Amino acid sequence: MKVILFGATGMVGQGVLRECLLDPRVEAVLSVLRTPTGRRDAKLRELVRKDFLDFTDLADEFAGYDACFYCLGVSSVGMNEPDYTRVTYDFALAAARTLAEVNPELTFVYVSGQGTDGTEQGRTMWARVKGRTENALIALLPNAYAFRPGFIQPLHGVRSKTRLYRLLYALITPLGGLLRRLFPRSVTTTEQLGIAMLSVAEHGFPRHVLENRDLTGFGPGPHS
Repeated sequence: MKVILFGATGMVGQGVLRECLLDPRVEAVLSVLRTPTGRRDAKLRELVRKDFLDFTDLADEFAGYDACFYCLGVSSVGMNEPDYTRVTYDFALAAARTLAEVNPELTFVYVSGQGTDGTEQGRTMWARVKGRTENALIALLPNAYAFRPGFIQPLHGVRSKTRLYRLLYALITPLGGLLRRLFPRSVTTTEQLGIAMLSVAEHGFPRHVLENRDLTGFGPGPHS
């Protein structure tokens, strides 16, 4: 399996990249990002670029890949709807349109969030925008899936880039196991997200939208 990864410097992307590099089913990872991570691995190639609104020039680079794991995202706090839409909807659709041209059967996994509004009519701005993004991706690609995780516990040294979130995770992480047992419908881990993505890329899933309870239902990865 050959994977394209967006958002490898974020918390979710870090966890997904770890699972891809450890999984023997994955032979290559192309990481598209704004800032290089400096990570070295025989499977990994980083492609650094500034323009995330047009990927047509990368059509040849994207050819031959089986799956795209789209983990790029920002918090909506302090953002207006047009700016949030640009980063959330426009970036994702720009990548998906080029990938659809290159390989219409490619599996595209988009990391959304618990509470996303698939009707696109609700009052919460981020939920509407993510819902619109989900719907557009699923309409564009027959093998597109939206993951809606709840609280995500970082594992294996994965860290959020946001200082406030790092403090929050430092307080909650010791309780992670207990929280997952008490609230299985609302809590997952970076490791579990990576495992779920790889499983969906290989086997598909009966529904295009996976809620948190679906994401926690996948077994351990082959390397576990």
